Amino acid sequence: MFRGRYAHTLDTKGRVSIPSVFRTELNRRSDRPPIVTNGVTPAGECLWMYSFEDWCDFENRIVALSPDNLDAQSYVRFMISGATECPIDNQGRTLLPGFLREHAKLDREVVIAGVGRRIEIWNKTMFDDDQSNTQAHFQRISSVVSELGDS
Repeated sequence: MFRGRYAHTLDTKGRVSIPSVFRTELNRRSDRPPIVTNGVTPAGECLWMYSFEDWCDFENRIVALSPDNLDAQSYVRFMISGATECPIDNQGRTLLPGFLREHAKLDREVVIAGVGRRIEIWNKTMFDDDQSNTQAHFQRISSVVSELGDS
């Protein structure tokens, strides 16, 4: 699993350093470059990074969604059309394509967060706002989450 959060900077070429603990886990999970795609959460847009094999599992699940469901097909199109192999260089950096940086509104300061099976790459201000909002509503959120485990 990917855990923790790290503040990093995006260089002028659109490269960001992936934390070594995440690189180690990515390399453990796959010999192929990680996949980065559009991510959308209630807090806003970010990027989702998967190990190659975890991406293939996710991709296989979503392509199996009904072709008759237009919302499902819009989701599939959005996620898969954004998916890009993003190799990590010898300095531990990956180049994030411009259209993905634009989607996530990435500027110089970013947060790279491990959230279980994927890594999220956030605009730092948006991430900090989401964390503040979560903290302010944590009691309500935790009660909703605790009910999810009961079903």
